[in-house]
Amino acid sequence: MTKKARKKSVEIGAGLLLAVIAWVVVSFLSVTGILETILFLLAYAALSGTTYWEQLEKLRKKQFLDENLLMIIATAGAFAVGRHKEAVAAMLFYQVGKLVEEISLSRTRKSIAKFIDIRPEYANLKVGETERVVPPQELLLGQIIILRPGEKIPVDAVVTKGTGTVDMKALTGESEPRVVWEGDRLYSGSINLNSVLQARVVKRYNDSTAAKIMRLVESANENRSESIHFADKFTKYYTPIVILIALLTVILPPMMFIEAKGEWIYRGLIILVAACPCGLMVSIPLAFLGGIGSAAKQGVLIKGGRFLEKLTLVDTFVFDKTGTLTEGVFYVKDIVPQNMMEKEDLLEIAVLAESYSSHPVAMSLQKAYGKAMDRTRVSNIAEQPGYGVRAIVDGREVCVGNTRLMERKGIRCRAVEEAGTTVYVAVNRQYAGYILISDMIRRDAARLLRWMCKKDLSAVMLTGDNEQVAEEVAGELGIDSVYAELMPEDKVALLEEFREGQTEDEILAFVGDGINDAPVLALADIGIAMGGLGADAALEAADIILMKDEPSKIINAVRISKATLRSVKQNMIFAIGMKGILIVMAFFGLVTMQNAIIADMAVMLINILNSFWMMQYPDYGV
Repeated sequence: MTKKARKKSVEIGAGLLLAVIAWVVVSFLSVTGILETILFLLAYAALSGTTYWEQLEKLRKKQFLDENLLMIIATAGAFAVGRHKEAVAAMLFYQVGKLVEEISLSRTRKSIAKFIDIRPEYANLKVGETERVVPPQELLLGQIIILRPGEKIPVDAVVTKGTGTVDMKALTGESEPRVVWEGDRLYSGSINLNSVLQARVVKRYNDSTAAKIMRLVESANENRSESIHFADKFTKYYTPIVILIALLTVILPPMMFIEAKGEWIYRGLIILVAACPCGLMVSIPLAFLGGIGSAAKQGVLIKGGRFLEKLTLVDTFVFDKTGTLTEGVFYVKDIVPQNMMEKEDLLEIAVLAESYSSHPVAMSLQKAYGKAMDRTRVSNIAEQPGYGVRAIVDGREVCVGNTRLMERKGIRCRAVEEAGTTVYVAVNRQYAGYILISDMIRRDAARLLRWMCKKDLSAVMLTGDNEQVAEEVAGELGIDSVYAELMPEDKVALLEEFREGQTEDEILAFVGDGINDAPVLALADIGIAMGGLGADAALEAADIILMKDEPSKIINAVRISKATLRSVKQNMIFAIGMKGILIVMAFFGLVTMQNAIIADMAVMLINILNSFWMMQYPDYGV
């Protein structure tokens, strides 16, 4: 139970005790009217103290038009007309409702934390030949940790000894364990399953994957949805309208009918109680919290209700190609030297020139080379984004990159028309040949595009690759709109152009790998980062993060977002409809103040239950 809930429980307990004492004294002893008022006033004061204090604080901030104000006016008015018991009973039920609200929100947050229970509790630090159990926060970069079967991985690390399997379900939603070998990356929050591993710390606790994910989920409610803003605005205008209706009920009927003025005052007060929007105010954030929690359980991090709501309106998805629609795992398909150069020599000088690059193309060249690189042979490396690399290798100027780089350097070469990514190589401004590199389309991407086609959603592909490769990938996936041979700044310019052509109702989402696409992710209406696990750029720039390299997770996210909005709309319609019925009944004297507050609690509980099921939203697959 939260501190606020405990405080509310004490308040209710004290108020209930005093109310029982007052009722017993009034029922079984002869007391004066003044004493009766004092006894029930004490109970009322115990129950409503925090409510009045909160209202005073809101009054200072000019934010007082809410359900608290309605209850204060209603119950204080009930006291004024001598209905002490009704006033105390109404405030009692109101406070019980607030307690239920607080417990529900707290339970939902705890459920989300349980779904993604990835906080490690301890780490086994290797000290010489011994081990020491330490908090994960104390681990330093480069230290060696021991991971036993069943233990949570405390920080991001790299395996230095051992082979085993790791459960990453809490991070990625992936049901199948992942096999890890020496040199493989381990992410904090994963569970070591079946063998003893040694690993080297590569990130401190606060910078590790688990800590970042938990911070994101815990702060997800900060980016409030339009529905929550609507509820706030609704209450702002709703409250004075209800007060006006209650005031007219008190004034007009006695002028037109014979009935006692006191009866109409009481009915006006009941209207205020009946109109209390508690159920509406609690159920909407609960539904969004549930939706965000369900998405996290399925390996999709959504940074707030605003993005969850926007996702339901997306009509165009713009995709990066490499690493998003394709595997991003390149392999050397062919090596074609020129001018009597050998294949091995062409590959070697390309590898040496790219030896300090972490680009997937460079990594594929290094893998194909398969030997240790002597980096002392390389100097003056100048990486040119969107073009390639220039370096001095064995005293010779080597240029490795695309046709744009060759043109910039004034090097004549024939454009290769084979499918794949072509890496052109020049030595001392003389064309030396090319290396053809291929990438594979993700099977999962094909499933996503088929689903998009069924839903009549538009797909656009952006890539820096050559037009032939781009058209081939697009044709296989069924994407009609393709933009190829783009520089990084071209992608930004194109996205700005797309957004300028949008109407107010159109929402554009960009899906990228989260490492090289940070500017475009930040520019889009919704930025979706693929494979965000461990990628700092993804966690910072994107609004939605797919923790596993599966584009089809977007389908899960869209389904959850639509189910969440459906739950919110149901709650709104039900709450507002019931309020209208209760107000009419109160006007005709068909409900008492206690009846009205109990009905309000019933509405709130039904809405809460309707929101709770979002926490259990199933993964329907693709």
